[in-house]
Amino acid sequence: MMMSSNNMECSAKAKEEEEITKISLMRSLVETQDPSSKEVDDMTMRRFLRARDLDVEKASSMFLKYLKWRRSFVPNGFISPSELTHEIQQNKMFLQGSDKKGRPISVLLAARHFQHNGGLDEFKRFMVYIFDKILARMPPGQDKFIVIGDLEGWGYANCDIRAYLAALSLLQDYYPERLGKMFVVHAPYIFMAAWKIVHPFIDVKTRKKIVFVENKSLKSTLLEEIDESQLPEIYGGTLPLIPIQDS
Repeated sequence: MMMSSNNMECSAKAKEEEEITKISLMRSLVETQDPSSKEVDDMTMRRFLRARDLDVEKASSMFLKYLKWRRSFVPNGFISPSELTHEIQQNKMFLQGSDKKGRPISVLLAARHFQHNGGLDEFKRFMVYIFDKILARMPPGQDKFIVIGDLEGWGYANCDIRAYLAALSLLQDYYPERLGKMFVVHAPYIFMAAWKIVHPFIDVKTRKKIVFVENKSLKSTLLEEIDESQLPEIYGGTLPLIPIQDS
């Protein structure tokens, strides 16, 4: 057992040293192409590297695309609630508490989502607003968050495949290695038709983080990751839901 433990420690240390070396290589590569990358910390570089299995060229390409996208999509450095009138009116996204690892907990009430006059562009802005709000709550040393996707009451009127794919693309392309886990709760049978369409677009690493939770084991499953004091009231905890715009 001692040998096994030592081997694990050596392996972890070797991987860490490899990552440090590759972060340095990646940094020298991207800084020559985009000087603004000098302001980006090593943790961010590491996430892009891990998302591309430590392939420096692929990670660098992904990272440079992110910088270009961020400048064009968020030119002011942040998304204002005034740009999200229809989305905020739906009152469907909440942010409160942290799990046992210190990861912020967000809750989505999916039955409150409907397509609106703001279209897909406003939805994309809302997703960036959500991600940035969550990241602002990250404690030092933590870089992941938790999502509870609540599908209670979800029906065909809520189904919005284009929005689901847009959210997935934003998460995987521009916020890699940020999702810690997503609990899908109260999923009705009819949702599985939409899930079959979206599932092929989810990369393997992200798929492993998505857990469908049965109603009978809902509270016990959430309590494995979240203390009762940090669990939303609607799941048997003590925290009230706080709308994302008020968090």
